[in-house]
Amino acid sequence: MKQLGRILTAMITPFDERGELDVAEAVRVAEFLVERGNDGVVVAGSTGEGNALETGEKLALFAETKRALGARGTVVAGTGGNNTRHSVDLTKRAEQCGVDGILATVPAYVKPTPDGMLTHFGAIAECTTLPIIVYNIPGRTGVNMPPATFHELTRRHANIAGIKESTGDVNQFTAIVRDRTREDVTFWCGDDYIFLPSLAIGGYGLISVAGHVAGRELRAMAEAFDAGDVDTAARIHHDLSPVVAALFQTTNPIPVKWAMNRLGFKAGVCRSPLGAMPPALQQMLEPLLAPYLP
Repeated sequence: MKQLGRILTAMITPFDERGELDVAEAVRVAEFLVERGNDGVVVAGSTGEGNALETGEKLALFAETKRALGARGTVVAGTGGNNTRHSVDLTKRAEQCGVDGILATVPAYVKPTPDGMLTHFGAIAECTTLPIIVYNIPGRTGVNMPPATFHELTRRHANIAGIKESTGDVNQFTAIVRDRTREDVTFWCGDDYIFLPSLAIGGYGLISVAGHVAGRELRAMAEAFDAGDVDTAARIHHDLSPVVAALFQTTNPIPVKWAMNRLGFKAGVCRSPLGAMPPALQQMLEPLLAPYLP
């Protein structure tokens, strides 16, 4: 199965002054992220305001981002939604764009049962040869995928590459890692704040928000842990914790998009229904960005 990378960032989607998609700036962001320590990017995920993007906009992002990165970095396309037929169609079209993998979220709002999850993800897995990352984030979707359901998916479908886990529940992390059905199933932590603890229980990678500004540091932390230098890994974790906390003081991606504007990108503002960056949070985040300026 194709390797998608260890440190991936769920990248923002830039919009211009009129609120229209800026594909050229998205390419510039993707290239910056790969240059700054990321193995690749997730496009049109939650941080990329995937729910606010039209299908044509997503396809343009998939195709142009992959064209620009080429072999330098992987592109994982966010194609999963709560309409199974649409998710299948978008996955097929994403594969035609040349992306390296698919991120498919547990369907939001409808609260599918485990049996429904198996049917939904099974339909996506069967429509493509690409590796698929299952995204479990009950804080946004309203329902948790039990570890047993994920394990059943990996038994049934060889192209289920792994999971992006965003419960923050170490007990769930443990069950997923401990009971893996295949050695090639990858555990990506879905929250920056708990990446280091996830490594301690057998996790491998991270799909990040803070990777927009601190990709090199996140990679260094993982490599220090791998080398047995837990003190250095812990120091990096502690150093990153203030900026990570600030990036989640209000709804993601409002803070990180503001931060990317401050780092010199024309990211624009978030589309409705997301709101503006609170002034008090601007004052908190501004000095925390100084160590990560290009």
